[in-house]
Amino acid sequence: MRRWIVVRPPGLPVSFRLGARVPAVLLALTLVTLAGMVLNVGYGEYPISPPDVVRTVLGIEAGDGNYGFIVNTLRLPRVLVAFAVGVALAVAGAILQGITRNPLAAPEIVGVNAGAGLAAVTLIVALPAVSVAYLPFAAFGGALVVATLVYLISWKGGGASPIRLILVGIGFAAMATALTTIMITFGEIYAVQQALVWLSGSVYARGWAELFALLPWLALFLPLAFAGARQLNALNLGDDVARSLGGRVELQRLSLIVVCVALAGAAVATAGAIGFVGLMAPHIARRLVGPSHEGLIPVAAMTGGMLVVLADLVGRAAFSPIEIPCGLITSAIGAPYFLYLLYRSRNL
Repeated sequence: MRRWIVVRPPGLPVSFRLGARVPAVLLALTLVTLAGMVLNVGYGEYPISPPDVVRTVLGIEAGDGNYGFIVNTLRLPRVLVAFAVGVALAVAGAILQGITRNPLAAPEIVGVNAGAGLAAVTLIVALPAVSVAYLPFAAFGGALVVATLVYLISWKGGGASPIRLILVGIGFAAMATALTTIMITFGEIYAVQQALVWLSGSVYARGWAELFALLPWLALFLPLAFAGARQLNALNLGDDVARSLGGRVELQRLSLIVVCVALAGAAVATAGAIGFVGLMAPHIARRLVGPSHEGLIPVAAMTGGMLVVLADLVGRAAFSPIEIPCGLITSAIGAPYFLYLLYRSRNL
């Protein structure tokens, strides 16, 4: 029998039911993530030991005078951006899988990331005079348009067929990718170089400015994602059951789609196309804590952040001094995993 923990935040008329394993799993994932962050910050042409990294981050003088600049200016913001992007992609994937009741759904699979990428590349290449501060809004708009079209075209008989949603999403992803390639082909060389670096899916040279631009999106939409956990649980039981429980199914689904595309669009705008995090992280979290979204969403968020941090570390260390974008590392792992899931779902 599964054991539960009921959490009631003081002063709020809400409660959350978490699986008894959720706190322990979150603690273990947090420790692994922090270890990965410390190793990532310490690795480089100027190596810094883990104790010196921790002391420098805490403001305790360590080593020579260069440690503060290397850690706090060059490396720490990059690692924090990697973690934040992973969190956003993972939560977006968990929401999308819950909405569609489809374990194969993910922002990069159904074309949401491709739509965000197309809008962002259009801004970079076709409108170079526009400030990059508008990049998250452009990516959000592109992601929202693609998500809406995919869901509408996939609708049949009162719902979206899982296999049809995947196929339609792949089609829209291909079209958006083709349009992105056209933009790059005919763009001005400097803007094209900037777009290609961005499309590789990397947190290279990301600093405090990019982190502070992403944080408001997380601060706004992550609480909305956690608040929608009960709605996702009801939607997973089917639309008829959700309606019988008093839920306004279409309004709930629409609001959750907006949260999903906002998180995915902001992540893509910050670090480019880091693939398959939104697919893998919810699956790993589901195996660890079960399908209840009150526990699934925070565990998936921590798992996604951990995956991108470790992928960035592997990309930097595996072929040093050549640096492999973390998006290529996650894709190299995620693509075979997606094929495995597709094989398991072949009879759906």
